Amino acid sequence: MASSAEKVRLTLQKENKGWKKWGPYLSERQWGTVREDYSRNGDAWNYITHEMARSKAYRWGEEGIGGLSDSKQHICFSFAFWNHKDKMLKERIFGLTNTEANHGEDVKEMYYYLDSTPTHSYMKMLYKYPQTLFPYEKIRQENARRGKNEPEFEIMDTGIFDKDEYFDIFMEYAKADEEDIYIRVTVHNRSHKDAPITILPTIAFRNTWSWGYPAFDYKPIMNGMANRIIEVNHRKHGKYNLYLDKTDELLFCENETNFKKLYGTANSTAYPKDGINDYVISGRKSATVNPNHIGTKAAGRFSRIVKGGESISIRMRLVNHTISEPFGGFDDMFDKRIREANEFYAEIQKDVKDPELLAIQRQAYAGMLWSKQFYYYNVYEWLKGDPSHPEPAYGRKWGRNSGWKHLYAANLISMPDKWEYPWFAAWDLAFHCIPLARVDADFAKRQLEILLREYYMHPNGQIPAYEWNFSDVNPPVHAWATWKVYEIDREQNDGVGDVEFLEKIFHKLLLNFTWWVNQKDDTGNNIFSGGFLGLDNIGVFDRSTPMPFGGKLEQADATGWMAMYTLNMLRISVEISLKQPVYQDMASKFFEHFLYIAGAMEAMGDKNSTISLWDEDDQFYYDVIHIPNGQSILLKVRSIVGLIPLFAVEILDPQMLDKMPIFKRRVEWVLANRPDLARLISRWFESGKGENRLLAILRGHRMKMIMKRMLDKEEFLSDYGIRAMSKFHEENPYKFYINGEVLQVGYTPAEALTDIMGGNSNWRGPIWFPLNYLIFDSLMKFHAYYGDDYEVEYPTNSGNITTIDEVAMGMADRLIGLFKKDADDRRAAFGTNEKLQTDPHFRDYILFYEYFHGDNGRGCGAAHQTGWTGLVAELILKTAQAKAKSAAALKADARMEMEKLVVDKG
Repeated sequence: MASSAEKVRLTLQKENKGWKKWGPYLSERQWGTVREDYSRNGDAWNYITHEMARSKAYRWGEEGIGGLSDSKQHICFSFAFWNHKDKMLKERIFGLTNTEANHGEDVKEMYYYLDSTPTHSYMKMLYKYPQTLFPYEKIRQENARRGKNEPEFEIMDTGIFDKDEYFDIFMEYAKADEEDIYIRVTVHNRSHKDAPITILPTIAFRNTWSWGYPAFDYKPIMNGMANRIIEVNHRKHGKYNLYLDKTDELLFCENETNFKKLYGTANSTAYPKDGINDYVISGRKSATVNPNHIGTKAAGRFSRIVKGGESISIRMRLVNHTISEPFGGFDDMFDKRIREANEFYAEIQKDVKDPELLAIQRQAYAGMLWSKQFYYYNVYEWLKGDPSHPEPAYGRKWGRNSGWKHLYAANLISMPDKWEYPWFAAWDLAFHCIPLARVDADFAKRQLEILLREYYMHPNGQIPAYEWNFSDVNPPVHAWATWKVYEIDREQNDGVGDVEFLEKIFHKLLLNFTWWVNQKDDTGNNIFSGGFLGLDNIGVFDRSTPMPFGGKLEQADATGWMAMYTLNMLRISVEISLKQPVYQDMASKFFEHFLYIAGAMEAMGDKNSTISLWDEDDQFYYDVIHIPNGQSILLKVRSIVGLIPLFAVEILDPQMLDKMPIFKRRVEWVLANRPDLARLISRWFESGKGENRLLAILRGHRMKMIMKRMLDKEEFLSDYGIRAMSKFHEENPYKFYINGEVLQVGYTPAEALTDIMGGNSNWRGPIWFPLNYLIFDSLMKFHAYYGDDYEVEYPTNSGNITTIDEVAMGMADRLIGLFKKDADDRRAAFGTNEKLQTDPHFRDYILFYEYFHGDNGRGCGAAHQTGWTGLVAELILKTAQAKAKSAAALKADARMEMEKLVVDKG
C-alpha cells in the first residue's frame, strides 16, 4: 500500500522543523501559572487574573483561542470574538481559579478539538460562543456559594445555551506548504434570530524585548498594507504576510503591559496590549490603536450580521512570501488536506469498523495533537528576576522550585490540558505518549527524551514533576512508557525497533532509578515511600507532606511501582543486549533487584515480619505507618494502591535468553543459590504458554485474592472501569484517630470532599484512565504467559468463569462505554445533561474528562484532558484488533472444517 501524503511528510521531516514548525503551540491560559508569578507570597492565581490578562504582557508564553504559532512561539496567531454584548473581547478561554471554584480550578467554556494531523497540515476546532452576555459573574457567584458536597456549576448549568442563542465557530487550518497556511473560520448562528458578531483574527509577537536582556533588545514590527495585509517582520523568522479577505479594518497596538490601568503608573506606549479590546468595545471611539498601522500586535476586524440558522465564512492566509491572488484555490486546498487526513487515519484505524468508535478515536487523537504547547521556563532567571524589572522578594530564592535552578525548558511538550494544566506533568506525559506513538512515533519518543535531558532532570536524578512543585514525586512510569512506545514503533516499522532510542533513554533512567533507591528506600529494605505519587487525596494524610506526628509512611504503591520499574528496565536492557551483549550485565542487575523487592513484599506476609504490607485477614495490600513510639499501623483503606503490585509483571522468551548466555548463566546461579526467591516469586522453572518465563509480584493465592476484589462490583468494579477506591467504604469509612481527632476516608465517587492538593481532583472512588490502562496492559501480559489455562470469575460472585484476556477486553469495553452511546442513545460521560445527550449540535462532540464518576460514569474534573484520557484511542484499537484476530481465527477454523468435510466426502 502506498504511503499517505501525511505519512510521507512525517517520514521526511525532523522534529520542530519543516511541516512541524507551525502548529497549535499556544496555551489556553498563561495567566495564573507559576511562570508568570512574581508575587511576594507565591499566589500565582491572583498575581495575574483573567481580567488582568488582556492588559498584562506575559514573560514566558502566550495564549489564545484556536491559535497557532511557530515552534518557539515568536509569532502567535489566534482568534478573538465579540458578541456585541460582553464588556470585553473573548480573547481567551475563561475559567475559575483554585479558590473561586468549590472543587478547585476549572475551565467554564464549551470547545472541542475535532481534527488534526501530526504535522498539523490540517486542523479543526469548534468554539461555542453565547450571543447573550457571557455569564462570568453568575459562574463565579454560584460556584462560590456551593460547598464541597455539591457539584461544580458549569457553563451548561447557566442555561446560556438552552435557547440556542449561540454561535458555533469552526476554526480550520490547511497548510499549502511548510510556511504557507490557509485559515478559515465558519460561524453558524444556531438561533432562529439574526445576531451580530465581530471576528478578530489576531497576530502578535511574544514579548521578548521588555525584560532587559541585550540579546533580545530588538523589537520586531508589523505594518498594515492596503487594509487587507498585515506584514510581519521578525529578525529570526524573516517576513510573513497575513492576508485577510474583505476585512473591515486593520487594528494595531503593542504587546506591552498597560501599567496605567493595572498599577496606576506611566505606560511605555500609547497603544498597550488591551488597545484593540478597548477600541472595539468602545464602538471605535477609543484612541488606543495606532493610526499609523504599526505595532507588535495586530488584528483584522470583521463585523458581521449572521442570519438566523445560517452561517458565514471568512478567509485568511499566513505565508512567507508575497502573493497577488492569495485566495485562489482556497477551498480546493482545504478539500485536499481533509482528504489526506482521512487517508492517514484510514490506515491507522483500519481494524476499527464501528463508525462511532472511529469518530471517538479520531477526536481523541485530535485532542492529543492540539494539546502540544511551547513551554518556556528558565528557573534561574525566574528566581533572580529580570534586569529591567524590580528584584523579586528576597524569600523567593528559597521558595518554590528554588532547588531547580538548572531547569531551562524551551520545548514543544504534550500537555495534559492547555487550560487546566498548561504545564507538563511528568507521569501524565508518559501516558500521553502511548496513543501519540500511533500517529507520530518520533514525537512520542522525543517527549520521553525531553524530561530526561540534563536541563530538565535534576543532577541527583529526579525527574521534575510539574511547575507548581518540581520536587513532588510522580510514579516512575517513564520506563514503562518507553517500552510501550518502542513496541508500537517497532510494529509500525515491520518489526524493526529503534534500539538507539532505547539505549539513549536507558542511560538517563539509570540515574532516575538510582535516585529512587537512594532517596525513597532510606532503610535499604526494598520497601519504598514515594509520597504524593500523583494520587492526590487517596490516603488518610496528604502524602506529599511529612506525617503530622512525625511518623513514616511505607507505601504498597511506591513499592509496587518500583518492582514494575525494575522489570521495565530489565526488559529494555534485554532488548538492547540482543544488539550489544555488554548490556547483559545490566539485565542481571535489574533481574536481581526485582527479586529483592519482590522478596521483601512476599516476606511482609510472614507472621514473624515486623512490617507487613499484605494483610492476611483482608487478603489485600495496604500502606503502613510507623509512629515514633515504635508502633506500626496498617492503614486499611481498600484503594487502588493495593492493586498496583499487579503492574509488576514481565515475560521473557527462552529463545531470547539463549542469545544472552552471560545473563542466562547469572540468572541460573542466582536462582540456584536463592531457591526461596525462585520458588516464591519468579516462577522461573514453571514454563507458561509457549515456554515463556514469568516474572511477577503476584502469583498463586495473592493473585486470586487481588483479582477477586478488583472484579467485585461491590468493591472496585464499576460498569465503566475500575474505581480508585472500593465501594465497601461507602458504608464502612476507614477511621484513623490522632490526638482526639478522627480522620476519615470514605468512598466518594465523583468530586473531592477534601482540600488535599487543592481539592480539585479525587482518588477516593472515581474511575481514572491511566491506572485502568495499566491494569488492562498487565492482564494482557499475564494472559500471554498463562494462556487460556488461568480462569477467573468475572464479575466476582456472578458464576461466569472466563480467561484473563476476556477480563481485560471486558474492562476495555467498560472504559470505552464512557464515551460510546448505549442502547438508549446516551453517553455515560455526559451524565444527565440533556443538551449534551440529545442536541444534534452537541451530542456527537466528545469531551475527554480528567476522571469519571465511580457509579454512573459521569465526566468529572478537567473537561479537556485528552492527555491521559486519550488512552481510550488505544483501547479502541486493541479491542478492534482482538475482534479482528478472533474473526480471522474462526474463519480459519471454518475453512479447515470445510476442507476436512470435502476430504471425508471425497
